[in-house]
Amino acid sequence: MTSLAGKNAIVTGASSGIGAATARRLAAAGANVMLVARRRERLEELAASLGAAAIPLALDLGEADAAQALLDAAASHFGKTDILVNNAGVLRTSHVDAFDLAELEPLIAINYTAVVRTSLLFARHMKANGSGQIVNLSSIGASLTAAGTGVYGGLKAALERFTDVLRIELAGSGVRVGLIAPGTTTTEIFADMKSKGQPGWDEFIPPMVPDDIAKAVLFMCEQTGNANAARMHIYATSEGF
Repeated sequence: MTSLAGKNAIVTGASSGIGAATARRLAAAGANVMLVARRRERLEELAASLGAAAIPLALDLGEADAAQALLDAAASHFGKTDILVNNAGVLRTSHVDAFDLAELEPLIAINYTAVVRTSLLFARHMKANGSGQIVNLSSIGASLTAAGTGVYGGLKAALERFTDVLRIELAGSGVRVGLIAPGTTTTEIFADMKSKGQPGWDEFIPPMVPDDIAKAVLFMCEQTGNANAARMHIYATSEGF
């Protein structure tokens, strides 16, 4: 399948989980893929498995200048970027009495600020070119009100509002904007919870696997003509939220 042949794509958080699975799906569909994350060795291993179409870029998206660095790197390697998948994210859960305030700013930086910065910069680039696709990964946590999830869920809710407004602002420009909110998916995002002796959310029910979400990202990126798949919620079949 080469539905994305000749397209240039960027996937953040590509060193594992949903990001790595998405990179595989996009590459298999014919796209050139820039793999972005902090762990260089992981990226290089994935790039080697994908072949010449994959370019690893080790970058800490939590840094204020990372979005511009990413845009500059994409311009150098691709010239034109057609697809941006903002997948990188971190999860920290804790009740009010135990929340580590030192984790607040890093949570905001990765889950919200980095996505806003990259979305805005690449939206301008794509608008100037007359076409493009931005996909922002949220979470069903944005729609849940549960103890211990206030910071993470609040940031994802803010991201969803930003993404919806970005889509409206880019309407008619040729740039599509979409949001995908995964349900419980078994990835490394639960590693922090498990390291603290807490059960990961993927231990309560049979979870989805990263490729389930990657297939949704690919579907969104394959839209043509006047169609824009603007919002997708993907739940595990056993979830009843």
